[in-house]
Amino acid sequence: MAIKENLLSIKNSLPENVTLIAVSKTKPVADLMEAYTVGQRIFGENKIQEMTEKWEQMPKDIAWHMIGHIQSNKVKFMAPFVSLVHGVDSLKLLEEINKQALKNNRIIDCLLQIHIAEEDTKFGLNELELADLLSSETFKNLKNIKIVGLMGMATFTEDQVQIKKEFQHLKSIFDRYKNLKSEICDLKFLSMGMSGDYQLAIECGSTMVRIGSSIFGNR
Repeated sequence: MAIKENLLSIKNSLPENVTLIAVSKTKPVADLMEAYTVGQRIFGENKIQEMTEKWEQMPKDIAWHMIGHIQSNKVKFMAPFVSLVHGVDSLKLLEEINKQALKNNRIIDCLLQIHIAEEDTKFGLNELELADLLSSETFKNLKNIKIVGLMGMATFTEDQVQIKKEFQHLKSIFDRYKNLKSEICDLKFLSMGMSGDYQLAIECGSTMVRIGSSIFGNR
């Protein structure tokens, strides 16, 4: 019962323009179905194999978001159904997503992951790499992907000032590129904020939050 209550409480607290991704990694299908029964239709997974197994078992009106780090050789397994790929951090990975999307006669929406944290363990492009990627001829020739936003993860710290600074930095990058519209790039979504910091992320301009433990309980 707690899952439903947690979910409804969070949904009611979010501004209308913010999309909630229920991060369901490692959780059983029964837990996801509990969230589904109260209207949740977007779930985030960080392992392609687990996401594919859940996709096979669950209703087909669910939008599956891949939020984890991606190995290129696994892209083919999610290409038939994934709705949004969050952690795209290289042109090479984009090329593979494009290739597999073409095989499935789809255009796959992607977010580019920007490195904003002070931890080396976090993935993502720096600002120079982002500029290089968006201006490269290879990128401009990709026909089966669409960049619909940016994503970033703040440093894992209790320091709210630092987290806020990192979120504001990502928002400034988003603002710089959001008017750069083309067939394959139209930045609508800014995905930042998780269970511990999503309220701060929304204050800083996030339009997409990834919430797991506050809905499903700790792993």
